[in-house]
Amino acid sequence: MSSAPTASNTTDNSQQRPPRQRNGPPPPRRQGRNPPPQTRARYQQTTQGLQEKKKPVFVKVDQLKPGTSGHTLTVKVVDQNPVTQKPGAASSHLRPVRIAECLVGDETASILFTARNDQVDLMKPGTTVNLRNAKIDMFKGSMRLAVDKWGRIEVTEPADITVKEDNNLSLVEYELVNVE
Repeated sequence: MSSAPTASNTTDNSQQRPPRQRNGPPPPRRQGRNPPPQTRARYQQTTQGLQEKKKPVFVKVDQLKPGTSGHTLTVKVVDQNPVTQKPGAASSHLRPVRIAECLVGDETASILFTARNDQVDLMKPGTTVNLRNAKIDMFKGSMRLAVDKWGRIEVTEPADITVKEDNNLSLVEYELVNVE
């Protein structure tokens, strides 16, 4: 018996099916990260009327807890100590970073604030500042107040604030405990 190909087990590539015809309009496309301009404008119109800016909730220094962020507070700068950089600590191709530790506080307590670069010029002793979107960083087990690129430091008119320096929250040492 010869094993000649039969018509049932061979496929002819020249006789392919025609593309399937669709009935009706094509299915809607999924919207990616940037919707079309008309959708974006409609979304802005609907949210402008509904969303109002929330008033900032000012907190006092004694209400600050480790690992928290988003604080808005008014403090008075008591002292500023520049932190000296170790030679060779930063890469030579990066610009030098200026860091200063400032003791800030209000009537309830005081805390060390880490000022970086342009913030150092704003945090002069005796000035009153509003810190917006401030966060608490932990450094060697103690709290430090900081404002990153998402926050803001605004120098305000001098307020009559007597800083309570004997309640320094940065002198309290915390220890991270894993609970199982």
